Amino acid sequence: MNQPLAYVHPGAKIAKNVVIEPFTTIHNNVVIGEGTWIGSNVTIMEGARIGKNCNIFPGAVISAPPQDLKYQGEDTTAEIGNNVTIRECVTINKGTADRMKTKIGNNCLIMAYCHVAHDCIIGDNCIFSNNSTLAGHITVGNNVVLAGMTAVHQFCSVGNHAFVTGGSLVRKDVPPYVKAAREPLSYVGINSVGLRRRGFSTEKIREIQNIYRILYQRNYNNSQAAEIIEAEMPATPERDEILQFIKDSQRGIMKGYFSNS
Repeated sequence: MNQPLAYVHPGAKIAKNVVIEPFTTIHNNVVIGEGTWIGSNVTIMEGARIGKNCNIFPGAVISAPPQDLKYQGEDTTAEIGNNVTIRECVTINKGTADRMKTKIGNNCLIMAYCHVAHDCIIGDNCIFSNNSTLAGHITVGNNVVLAGMTAVHQFCSVGNHAFVTGGSLVRKDVPPYVKAAREPLSYVGINSVGLRRRGFSTEKIREIQNIYRILYQRNYNNSQAAEIIEAEMPATPERDEILQFIKDSQRGIMKGYFSNS
C-alpha cells in the first residue's frame, strides 16, 4: 500500500503488501520483501535489498553511497534480512569494491541513530543500542549486543554471543562469548547471562569460562594460550570457534583486564 505522498521509482520491486508511509522516497534498483513497513520520511537508495516483515522507522536512510573517498560508483548493495527493525534516523551505507555489499542478517534490532558503514557484515539476532557506530569493513557475528554509544574501529571483528558495554571504543577484535568493558576495552568475563538466555547449559558455560581463564588469566601470550587450549581442552565446536577466531584475527584480540590496585 503506497501513500500518494510517497515517491516510489518505477524500477523498484516492491512486494504487494508492503506499507509505505507518506514522504518516503524509494529509488531505482530497490527490492523490498513482503510484510515490510516503511515509515514516513525514510530514504531508500539504489542497491537496497530489504527482506520480509521488516520495520523501518522515520528518518532512516538505507543504501546511501559509502562515505569512503575510494568509492568510484561501483554497483554495490545494502542487504537487510528478514524481521529486522531499524529505528529512527539509522544510516546504513552500501558496500564498496572490497566486499561489494553491506549486509545485516535476520531478526536484528538497530536502535535509533546507529550508523553501519560500508562493507560491514552483521550476523543474525544482533542488537545495536542507540548511537552505536560501526566504521567500514567490520564483521559482527550472531547474537551480538552492542550497548549504547559503542564505536567500533574499521576492520574489527566481534565474535558470536559477545556483549560490549555502553560507551565502549572497540579498537581490537572481541572474541566470541565474552563481555567487553572498560577503557581500553578489555575482557571482563564471559557473557553468561546471554548464553543462559539462549539455552547454553551450565556445563557448556563452564567449559567456555575455562578456555578464557587460560587465555586471559594465566599470563600466557596468545600463541602460548592457544597451544595450551588446543592441547588441554576437549575438542568442541565452541573451543574450535574460539581458537579459529584468535587465529584469524587481523587487528589482534582485546587484552585482559588487570587491576592496578
